[in-house]
Amino acid sequence: MVEIELDGKKVEVPPGSMVMHAAEKAGTYIPHFCYHKKLSIAANCRMCLVDVEKAPKAMPACATPVTQGMIVRTQSDKAVKAQKSVMEFLLINHPLDCPICDQGGECQLQDLAVGYGGSGSRYQEEKRVVFHKNVGPLISMEEMSRCIHCTRCVRFGQEIAGVMELGMSHRGEHAEIETFVGQSVDSELSGNMIDICPVGALTSKPFRYSARTWELSRRKSVSPHDSTGANLVVQVKNHQVMRVVPLENEAVNECWIADRDRFSYEALHGADRLTQPMLKQGGEWKTVDWQTALEYVANGLRQVKGAHGAGAIGLLASPHATVEELALAGALVRGLGSENIDSRLRAADPGAVAPQGQARWLGRPIAELSTLQRVLVVGSNLRKDHPLFAQRIRQAVRRGAQLSALVEAAPQWAMNVKHTLLSDSTAWASALAGVAAAVAAEKGVSAPVPVEPTDAQRAIAASLLGGEHKAVLLGNAAAHHAQATSLLALAQFIAQHTGASVGYLTEAANTVGAQLVGAVPGQGGLHAGRMLGGALKAALLLNVEAEDTAAGLQGLANTDMVVTLSPFKTNLDVSDVLLPIAPFTETSGSFVNAEGRLQSFHAVVPPLGDTRPAWKVLRVLGNLLELPGFDADSSQAVLARALPGVASGGLVPAERLNNQAAGATIDTTPAAAKPCVASIYQLDALVRRAPSLQLTADARRARAEEGVAA
Repeated sequence: MVEIELDGKKVEVPPGSMVMHAAEKAGTYIPHFCYHKKLSIAANCRMCLVDVEKAPKAMPACATPVTQGMIVRTQSDKAVKAQKSVMEFLLINHPLDCPICDQGGECQLQDLAVGYGGSGSRYQEEKRVVFHKNVGPLISMEEMSRCIHCTRCVRFGQEIAGVMELGMSHRGEHAEIETFVGQSVDSELSGNMIDICPVGALTSKPFRYSARTWELSRRKSVSPHDSTGANLVVQVKNHQVMRVVPLENEAVNECWIADRDRFSYEALHGADRLTQPMLKQGGEWKTVDWQTALEYVANGLRQVKGAHGAGAIGLLASPHATVEELALAGALVRGLGSENIDSRLRAADPGAVAPQGQARWLGRPIAELSTLQRVLVVGSNLRKDHPLFAQRIRQAVRRGAQLSALVEAAPQWAMNVKHTLLSDSTAWASALAGVAAAVAAEKGVSAPVPVEPTDAQRAIAASLLGGEHKAVLLGNAAAHHAQATSLLALAQFIAQHTGASVGYLTEAANTVGAQLVGAVPGQGGLHAGRMLGGALKAALLLNVEAEDTAAGLQGLANTDMVVTLSPFKTNLDVSDVLLPIAPFTETSGSFVNAEGRLQSFHAVVPPLGDTRPAWKVLRVLGNLLELPGFDADSSQAVLARALPGVASGGLVPAERLNNQAAGATIDTTPAAAKPCVASIYQLDALVRRAPSLQLTADARRARAEEGVAA
């Protein structure tokens, strides 16, 4: 450790640290704009000038390495005079429009100008004006005259998102931040540029001019989309969600969130929100009260059970539903005597499930993805399926990790992929068997499938046999594959003989939690494909739409009764009852993310109209059916019964997380069909209804590909 003196206090920091790092450790604030703890050092704003003893002039704290015995003063006349001079330069061309700036009230420049700015300007010339730019539906660059050229956005694109979408052109007072040849900003992490911009140059286009920051209440929540479980701060005005920003959690999402976490709130205000229960009578939808709707459902379930047996009743649940909702859904179906419940809506291998009470998971903590040295990703569009996992692996690759991929098309992951094994998805089992055979040959053991590996398969095997921290990660397409069990068994063999962990990236916010609380078929129960194929007489759809499934909902057209529980008016062609349930912002609940971390959250706004939390709807329905175990008076009570002993923020016990494919028979014959995988902005009901997300290049590309496929 290196010891320095900072404002009279002794501070110890590791060698290679900068004065800024020492100040952070000591709790001393040094004003700055371009410095950000997650980005490289640029030292171009000069706001962090400090007085270093024996240095002839003030030095930038962010770019001055510490040396043994260094004496630094941050409040001396020399330092303060230098900082005030820098502030005067920054304000020379800055427009004085704080009252109409969207950043007003949360602007670093505004805050520091109070302490370091002058009461008047000596500058008499005309201020520079920078022409506005249209860079897409998410980020507004309408006021680029406010830019102070800190280059945080440029460095974020290069280092975190992996795509240099913004850059600085020209020099001196003509310098400006812009995209290349008029392109739009299309990274799936682009919204983070809004957060790290210290002025009002980059702002949120959907939020623009809708509220002032001091009018907003701030409440913690958890993302309901992918399996990261990103921590959020939801900002509310007049009981309406106005903006979503990240809540820092180093173990989960660091200080970043994906664009679908940030902008999907737009769907909450959409015209197709369902706010009252509805029944279909004579082919027309009628609004009814909750008592009527729930009694209709309860009577219908009794009639189906009496006429066809409990095995004719089934429930399909979204893996984006909360632990509490899924636990009560399972209790409802099983209380009626059926085991027909499934949350694996896009899966094609019904046998690919962990033993009862256990779950498939990531195989290691999320934070450790950044420290991997060797990675094999099987069947995933990593960058779009799991943007924040991709960001962590990107950091590992920047530090020298070797990334290999078994995919159908050349990966566009905005990072260096060392080895790529291209294969038609129907033949992934055969391709992975070749990698396993190459590993077996190197280790001198019998291969699980006796095949002759190709050069590409040997290269991947050789990569995995090097390094120390290693992982084999199965993506959404591998989990939904018709030979998912075989892929897991082969991945398990490779991991076992290379010293790697094996895990699933897992698709949805609560894929792991759904397995833990039994939202999968029990003994003799029907899986999702069978239920959607017309095997039911009564079906309950918990947050499920046609786009969430591999086969659509047409197989339910001849079902006696279909009940949809959703925040939206959906499934109108197949449903008989619509029950309005609360989205994640209007209910309390919990998700279990890919690493097995349970994270609970509260409602941030009251339910809209007659909307009710789904756990309450299911509890009352259980009471009407006179089923035992439906007496909980809070979501916390439901959680305590479903996952006893697991606290919010804590990890599920290791014995309940299982990625073993014990005794699996490996089948390498070509699969009958390709796996069903959702594109980035078609993953769930919220992102599908967020207008700004649907205007992005990713959404337009997905729609074009679906049109071609159709």
